Amino acid sequence: MSAPFATRSPAEALVLTTLRWTWPFYGLGALYVVGPVLAWVLGGLALLSLFLGPAIREDLRARGPIPPVVWAWILGMAVMLVALWAGHLDWNLGMIKTIKSSIGWAKGWALLALFPLAGAILPIRRSVLVRGQCIIGLWTLALTPILFAAPYIGLPERIFTSPLRAIGGPGPEYFSVYFFTWDPASWTPRWQFYAPWSPFAALLGVLQVCFALEEPEKRWRYIGIAAGVVMIVLSKSRMGMVGLVACTLGPRMMPLVLRVWAWMALAGLTASLAVIGTAVVSALNDAVSAFKGARADSTRVRETLQRIAGERWQNEAFWFGHGTVQPGAHIVEYMPIGSHHTWWGLLFVKGLVGMLALLVPMVWQTGLALFDAARGPRGRLPLSVMMTLVLLSFGENIEIEAYMLWPGLMVLGIHAAELQAEARQRRATGTAAAMAA
Repeated sequence: MSAPFATRSPAEALVLTTLRWTWPFYGLGALYVVGPVLAWVLGGLALLSLFLGPAIREDLRARGPIPPVVWAWILGMAVMLVALWAGHLDWNLGMIKTIKSSIGWAKGWALLALFPLAGAILPIRRSVLVRGQCIIGLWTLALTPILFAAPYIGLPERIFTSPLRAIGGPGPEYFSVYFFTWDPASWTPRWQFYAPWSPFAALLGVLQVCFALEEPEKRWRYIGIAAGVVMIVLSKSRMGMVGLVACTLGPRMMPLVLRVWAWMALAGLTASLAVIGTAVVSALNDAVSAFKGARADSTRVRETLQRIAGERWQNEAFWFGHGTVQPGAHIVEYMPIGSHHTWWGLLFVKGLVGMLALLVPMVWQTGLALFDAARGPRGRLPLSVMMTLVLLSFGENIEIEAYMLWPGLMVLGIHAAELQAEARQRRATGTAAAMAA
């Protein structure tokens, strides 16, 4: 294929090795353990690098101070923990439940701060993460024929559930290894690859494509893109199809906001809506109805979960939520109230305080990515990551999936450090010019 990819620091070697071993870790049912362990190791290494300064070995020295947006992630996730404690106190859930939920925070929400921190501080290049994702893609393409054939040659859905389940987690599916799963609505096979379920695999496929588009070596780029598309198609996820288009094309169209001709074209298009607007709205409504109807049962359950979560949040626990998800009734197929939607889940579990703790850093990070993507290609991947996270948040719970989203979270930290270094250089240049004048 090509010469081995050379890492330049122990942190890079750790990151690349973890990415290379993603599929073997999945085969052991260990991914849910690996993600949090990696987060705390890298986060601790970043803090150690900041503390020791020039005393630490050269290839682990911090690239700069913690960027403001990363501070926002850190403070936001700390507020998340405080909201969790407040919710448990309000509802008298007990010390044991509070300790278990705090451990869950350390394996979930905390990762949204630790990985950006590691990316911003440790000398880890984007290219390491990009190549690592393409290596995962090679594994995926190699194993797909076996996974695809499994339901047609009589192999079971689930291979086994790892004994690591004993350490605790959201559910057995996080420690299970699957060939495929049967869709209960259509009784056709769906594939989830190394994710706990198919819709999440589709969004991981979107991230796979977004990373692969940044790979300079053509063969690896094609491998990464092909693997991501395969994951999206075989997962049969509507959200994945939307993400494949929006999260890849959107960031590449951002430079158009600085082009006069693009604004003129938009003005012309807007004016034309006066004539064709009714037909366009009707077509959009039909498309939305078809989108929802593609998996009507799933749509109904999700909408009902969101409605119940919203009503109970407003009436019962406005500020700090209920402290934890709660069992759902038959009408939502016994899905927990507070699941399947990050924002309604946050309002139900952690109240308005918890929702704002995530909203503020997400809006800030998205704004930085939008601005930089409009200026040049450096902002494309961070914007793709943020768009994927936003899309994911409307159909899944981000916190329990952060252990798989960590390459994207690290890119956000790397991007924040790049912007901070650029601003620091601009200030230094301005000061030098002022002194010379």
